[in-house]
Amino acid sequence: MNSKKITVILLVAIVAVAFLFGMNVYQRRVENAQAEKVSQSESSLVRAHSTILGPQDARVTIVEFFDPACETCRAFYPFVKDLMKKYPNDVRLVIRYAPFHNGSDKVVKMLEAAKRQDKYLPVLEMVLAAQPMWADHGNPNVELAYQAAAQAGLDIKKALADAQDPAIDTALRQDIQDLTTLQVTKTPTFFVNGKGLPTFGSEQLAALVAEEVAKSRK
Repeated sequence: MNSKKITVILLVAIVAVAFLFGMNVYQRRVENAQAEKVSQSESSLVRAHSTILGPQDARVTIVEFFDPACETCRAFYPFVKDLMKKYPNDVRLVIRYAPFHNGSDKVVKMLEAAKRQDKYLPVLEMVLAAQPMWADHGNPNVELAYQAAAQAGLDIKKALADAQDPAIDTALRQDIQDLTTLQVTKTPTFFVNGKGLPTFGSEQLAALVAEEVAKSRK
């Protein structure tokens, strides 16, 4: 290998290391800023209207900022369910909404209305199952989401009427305000007992939940 090739390889390696270092520094700054926001406003994580799945008095709380049109949220849903099954008495899930995609706000309001028919969970799961059909980000077809909800047993006519309740709009606006306060910019975003993930990923989420469960049992 001649000296010119060695120089090029070294330069590429230096640039790559500098890029990774810069990304790491940026990520840490974002995480630290978010952690500071959480410490300043813990009430922003869980509100009275928030949907809670699992034991209400669980000592470990996963807060998920969630968009029903988000593919990654859909992919994580079974993983989060498995975590709750693994710790049935220790972990609860709090769902907060981050309707970043077009049409998501309408689906969120329909989900909230589904609570009044005690159909929240089956409707949520059916809407996620049907997500590839209705959640085209450029041209969402919310009607297909409604049809999926009806297949889960929801009285869709009543639900859409209930979805006009100002209380549901107020709850959604509160969620949007909180995600802004906490600097949540993507979905899903998880907090476990108020702590953000060190880096995004299912293994990181499982590790943080296991850590908090172990602490809670001491």
